[in-house]
Parts: sequence; structure tokens; C-alpha cells
Amino acid sequence: MSSKRIVITGVSRGLGLAMVERFIDLGHVVAGCARSAVAVQQLNERFGNLHDFQTVDVSDDAHVHRWARQVLANGDAPDLLINNAALINSNALLWQVPAEEFTRVINVNIKGVFHVIRYLVPSMIEQGQGVIVNFSSGWGRSTAPEVAPYCATKWAIEGLTKALAEELPPGLAAVPVNPGVVHTEMLETCLGTDAATYPSPEQWAERAAGFLLSLGAEHNGQSLSVP
Repeated sequence: MSSKRIVITGVSRGLGLAMVERFIDLGHVVAGCARSAVAVQQLNERFGNLHDFQTVDVSDDAHVHRWARQVLANGDAPDLLINNAALINSNALLWQVPAEEFTRVINVNIKGVFHVIRYLVPSMIEQGQGVIVNFSSGWGRSTAPEVAPYCATKWAIEGLTKALAEELPPGLAAVPVNPGVVHTEMLETCLGTDAATYPSPEQWAERAAGFLLSLGAEHNGQSLSVP
């Protein structure tokens, strides 16, 4: 498989970090972002000049705009763009969720995806090819109590991505992908110690990387799940 240019949001931990490690192991070039300056520094020190990681808050339009300009200045448009960054609310009945927390979840999970698409997808259209993967969730196709804000955002990602798929020219694809249930810090906030019964991010990435790399224009608009 030829080397691809992959851009990933939310690379400081969990699925994002596991994808970075796996894609680089497979010989691909990765650019990523995260809110943690410490984590970003560690990634740059670890992986060197071929790859690039920046501190970005995806909920901030100006931050994303600056980052996207840098990504494009350092190389071609992405072959694979993965919107992974997301937050989940602390378990609570919807009417008990603080307004500020609801806003944070919306701003990262929906607006963050929009900002990244806004500034990177035009370059992919100009390039004439590329795949945009927006991570959805099992809770983007079903629901559960006490995570209504998160469910709302992931249902929104399904609709946003399918609408985007209808707008893209031939050669590109937008795909909402349910990554599956993985033992991450986010899952621990929902399930507690039961989260440890699920695969680690590293185990997940072993099978997810190949699946994500296999996506192409023929998958445009399809709601898919990592097998």
C-alpha cells in the first residue's frame, strides 16, 4: 500500500493516539491536533519531522483555520481526514446537565467537525480525491439514558456526514463510522470498571487502521462500523 497523508483530530489519547501509532507503523504520514500542549510536544518529540502535531481546540474556528493553513503548507491535501475529537457529558439526566457542559459537547462534537471540514475539504476537492471519516457512535444510531447530549451530537454527525456526501464531487467520500466499543477514558466515564472488558485502543487500532485505509469513493454516504 502506497503511503497516504492522514489528518486526525483528537490525537492526545484513546483512539486518536492509537491511530497515530498504527498509521505511522504502516508507513503513512500523519498530521494531527489535540488540545493538550504537553501531549502534542511528546508526539512531535517521539515521531520527528516527517509527521506534525499541533495544539488546537477544534471548537475554535480561528484555531482550526490556522492549523489547516499549516497542514496544507506542509504538504498535499489529506488522502484521509478523520474527525475523531469528541467529548462526552458526565452521566446525568438531560434536565440535570449543566448548560455549560451541554454547550462544550456541542461545540467540540459538532462545530469542531464543521470547522475541520470547512478548512480542509476544499483542498481535497481541488485534489480530486480523498475520504472524510467522521466518527459517529453506536449512540449515533441508538440511544441510552444519561448521555443524551452525546447521543444528540452523534446523531447529528450521521446526518451532517450523509448530507455532505451528497454535496461532494465524484472521487471523494464522506463516511460516518461507528468505531465500536473500546476501553477508553471516555467509556470509563459511562461504564466505570466495566469498561475494561472491552478491547484497548491499541487492540482496536490493529483492525481499524486497515478498515479505514480501505475506504474509498464507493463508500460515500454509507453508515459503516469498524468490524
